[in-house]
Amino acid sequence: MEIEFDRDVCIGMFQCVVEWDAFEKDEDAGKAVLEDSEEVEDDVFRREIPDDAELDAKFAARTCPVDAIVVYDDDGEQIIP
Repeated sequence: MEIEFDRDVCIGMFQCVVEWDAFEKDEDAGKAVLEDSEEVEDDVFRREIPDDAELDAKFAARTCPVDAIVVYDDDGEQIIP
């Protein structure tokens, strides 16, 4: 399972930070940061979700008010949002 985070879309509500500790606040930029991720396009970051963090990652994606976070299953199909 993978998660993708579009930092450009992020508006800095930091709800994802509350849901999953892989997200951190960047108060200077007013945006979240997805730790241990790789930039796959300009301001789009992706990383694998550990098995024990799948639920937290899904909650982080669901709570994002601007849908800046997408979760993909093991087949690459988008499951959230």
